[in-house]
Amino acid sequence: MGERLALSGNEAAAYAMKQINPDVVAAYPITPQTEMMHAFAQYVADGEVDTEMVNVESEHSAMSACIGSAASGARTMTATSANGFALMWEVVYIAASSRLPICMALVNRALSGPINIHCDHSDSMGGRDAGWIQFYCENAQEAYDLFALSPKIAEHPDVQLPVMVCYDGFIISHTVEMVDSLTDAQVQKFIGPYQPRIDLLDYKNPFTFGPLDFHDYYFEHKRQQVEAMEHAHKVIPQVFAEFEKLSKRKYSFFEGYQLEDAEIVLLVLGSTAGTAKVAVDELRSQGKKVGLLKLTVFRPFPVKKLQQALSGRRAVAVLDRCASFGGFGGPVFSELRSALFGLSDAPLIRGYIYGLGGRDMGIALIRQAAEETLETAKKGQPTEEIGYLGVRE
Repeated sequence: MGERLALSGNEAAAYAMKQINPDVVAAYPITPQTEMMHAFAQYVADGEVDTEMVNVESEHSAMSACIGSAASGARTMTATSANGFALMWEVVYIAASSRLPICMALVNRALSGPINIHCDHSDSMGGRDAGWIQFYCENAQEAYDLFALSPKIAEHPDVQLPVMVCYDGFIISHTVEMVDSLTDAQVQKFIGPYQPRIDLLDYKNPFTFGPLDFHDYYFEHKRQQVEAMEHAHKVIPQVFAEFEKLSKRKYSFFEGYQLEDAEIVLLVLGSTAGTAKVAVDELRSQGKKVGLLKLTVFRPFPVKKLQQALSGRRAVAVLDRCASFGGFGGPVFSELRSALFGLSDAPLIRGYIYGLGGRDMGIALIRQAAEETLETAKKGQPTEEIGYLGVRE
């Protein structure tokens, strides 16, 4: 095994990138991602990787360079946050539609305006339908692990889709924790040598890349992307199981905490899960059967697995760190409500918006959501399906 290291989330992701040793990394700095690429750039300067580091003039250019690199048969990675991800918007879709297995660290930060450099999930949730696989991390260890294993999923011949590993800005990116690493050799053996599906530089097998695609074939190509996501449902657990054998750390589409006999379930993503576990322990000590479901994989959305895990529960509180303006609740709430619709024993669902722009989410607010959801279960129907935690109304 590797070492136990004191690393921030950004340093952990950079360390995983160093061990992957990608052929090309193209990136542009933006808070709170910047320190990750600073750390990786130091590995490049010190000769610890063979990576071609491309310093571009914008995030749009960063993803464009990644597309060109990946289409040329190079293992390619990048990183961004918030407004930088928004500037990538056009080419984020092109990367997925072109079935290019680019891996990206997305350090979650609120989208402007007003300008804000702190965490919420408005950036990555805005790209939830761009065709990328999405992982969400609770801590620096998960940022390291999920980034290290991401190429094996992205590059799988049945998937061939880009992956973004999302972790909360400042809360994870700048907080130092103990991280158990693998050795460089273990990571390299685990992900294996890159075997690109396409290579623009292979002049013996020329092909057209990124052509104009009208109604004659566009629909079929979109259908192929849908199928690739369906394949990911099978590939992701396989890769997680292989990683567990290597690291002794278990991952799944979601993690349950005190979930087995829970009547009330809190569903969260990201760093809030750590705080929620403390709140659940407090509520359990009071005899309240509250459990936690931490969603790790948001795309592809694990509909059937969530149906199995939540059927028969009395009520679920979904905590979204993102508002869906003009929609009904946050994006995770909407997805889960849709997934559970029509089940004979579906739980009641309450949605909560919290933590926008980095607003603190303490134990008391999580306890409030749990208490209100317990009350919902007693009444048999939610009095207010969408609530806001920690905002001055």
